[in-house]
Amino acid sequence: MSKQFINFNGAIVPADQEILTASNRGFKFGDGLFESMRLMKGEVKFVDMHCDRITKGLKLLKMDSWAQVDVWFIREKVEELTRRNKTGPNARIRLTAYRDGEGLYSPASNKMGYVLEASKLSEDYYAFNEKGLIIDVFDEITKPVNILSNLKTCNSLLYVLAGIFKSQNSLDEVMVLNNSGFLCESMSSNVFVVYDKKLYTPALAEGCIAGVMRQAVIRLARENDVELIEAQISPDILNEADEVFLTNAARGIQWVMGYNNKRYFNEVSRFLTQKLNT
Repeated sequence: MSKQFINFNGAIVPADQEILTASNRGFKFGDGLFESMRLMKGEVKFVDMHCDRITKGLKLLKMDSWAQVDVWFIREKVEELTRRNKTGPNARIRLTAYRDGEGLYSPASNKMGYVLEASKLSEDYYAFNEKGLIIDVFDEITKPVNILSNLKTCNSLLYVLAGIFKSQNSLDEVMVLNNSGFLCESMSSNVFVVYDKKLYTPALAEGCIAGVMRQAVIRLARENDVELIEAQISPDILNEADEVFLTNAARGIQWVMGYNNKRYFNEVSRFLTQKLNT
């Protein structure tokens, strides 16, 4: 494998080079956010929606330079880094933006710093998982609902502990609940449930990540006459649903096969994956 690089505040440096100091606010306070994207056939998929979400998040976190992260910036930096990493036209992209500078809880400045990463992918389409996922509900810690809930912030301890629970129980994915006990999202994706011939997903008011692929799937469902409802959803629906699937920008749509003794179909998720790829 060839040597890999990252973009650190505009400079291309080796991926294994030590670049952060102990004063880095992303490290010390989780003071930042990140965005996962998919490069497919040389194009950053849904780049407008990604840029919109990044800038809204940076504004909410009161970081300067949010206007810097536009479509031109993303495309230029991704093209430069993927060419250096020799990924070819298909890659997974992660942009981490953090508040640069020093200070304690009160920052000395609101300047934005960033790290861009790119890793090669083989597929030039959203692959449908023929083997469905096995899931469970992680309820040891719930997710608080507030104005930060829809962001992918660098404070990810909830998802780290959910990931440990997943590994300890030999699961493929776990569901996360909000602080009212309702279905919120999975450890790494948004959640969709097919029940009584309708497609449901937790509303943004329930604290779920405002995922770009969530937005794309909602649009696809409505364009193809699939009745979709954004709602408050009890986790008990997992025992009654006909189908459950997960969505994120890197993998597209992932079909869930089972939860406890319940087994699901994959008709709607397969249909929407076909539409996503066209």
